[in-house]
Amino acid sequence: LMSPPKRAIDKKFRVPADTPPFTKADLKAAIPAHCFERSTFKSTLYLIADVIMVTTLYYLSTLIPEYPSYFAIVMWPTYWILQGGVSTGLWVIAHECGHRAYSDSVFICDCVGWVLHSILLVPYHSWRISHGKHHRSTGDIDRDEVFVPAKLSQLKQDVSAAFKKPNSVFVVLKLIGMFLVGWYLYLMFNGGGRDYGAPTNHYNPRSPLFNKRQFWDVVISDAGIAFTLLGLAYWTYHSGFTTVACYYGVPLLVVNFWLVLYTYLHHTDEALPHYSSESWNWLQGALTTVDRDYGRFWNTLHHDIGNTHVCHHLFSKIPHYHAKEATEAIKPILGDYYYENKKPIIKALWDTAHRCTYVDDSSSDGALWFVEPKSA
Repeated sequence: LMSPPKRAIDKKFRVPADTPPFTKADLKAAIPAHCFERSTFKSTLYLIADVIMVTTLYYLSTLIPEYPSYFAIVMWPTYWILQGGVSTGLWVIAHECGHRAYSDSVFICDCVGWVLHSILLVPYHSWRISHGKHHRSTGDIDRDEVFVPAKLSQLKQDVSAAFKKPNSVFVVLKLIGMFLVGWYLYLMFNGGGRDYGAPTNHYNPRSPLFNKRQFWDVVISDAGIAFTLLGLAYWTYHSGFTTVACYYGVPLLVVNFWLVLYTYLHHTDEALPHYSSESWNWLQGALTTVDRDYGRFWNTLHHDIGNTHVCHHLFSKIPHYHAKEATEAIKPILGDYYYENKKPIIKALWDTAHRCTYVDDSSSDGALWFVEPKSA
């Protein structure tokens, strides 16, 4: 066995960029066989629990207008945070459907995933396809799909800009923009994603993201979005924009916040390298991922998507209810290749936003590390 995993409290720690002394088969052999079993019944119980919580919160929110305005000032934000958090759990279940981790039946996975993601204004198949590409190319600087960092060489004559400490006000505004509209910029324009050399989005079945066989999958995804938008339009017509925004719109923004936060923080960190396409391989790419602890409350609501993310990238078909056990099983084999960042989430977000913008692509070994601003 390798030495115990180092932690991110040591600022100098980096995930090893050498070829791992183990294979995916070694890791799989260490995981109890039952962890790979997908139970439609058990997955549906989690789904039902989430739906009950969403419904209960919605019902309680309808009582808020009956109380004095000073009560509403407190209760509306409470509802938005809780409803957005619980709905993120539904988003995670739909995400598992896309990975075929919800059920052995592809049909059941696609039906459940399409309904849940459509309600949350996510084009299910379109995102499932691009997300699958992300899993197949994680850490590849030229082929990964999300939060692809800029290369130092792209600065050309002004390389010194990468070494300057970012203005904190600019960083705050950047984060606000990322959390408010970043998700939709990605879906509509592939913002922050892979450069396909042509206009790219998740709604056009002829987008470079998709091949000809996936045409109707994209159309079906668009239909789901259209049905939801029609329902929202009908609701708005009868109840007013403010009502729809309070009960649905703001919680949806909270869902978008969480999914952007997870994607960003679990693939962007000073201790994680990216690789040039020539030196990249799937196993090392999958290990350019970090686990973070969001506390028992959020971990539970979000089905442990954040604290078992490394395992998820190694074995994406393992259901969330087996992910913690599987993670513990592979830690001894991963050794220093397993990375868990113990920083508080807000501090981790702040540090990452300040220090993880450009990667140095001048290295001859193919490992591209983030350039740390000298005064950061």
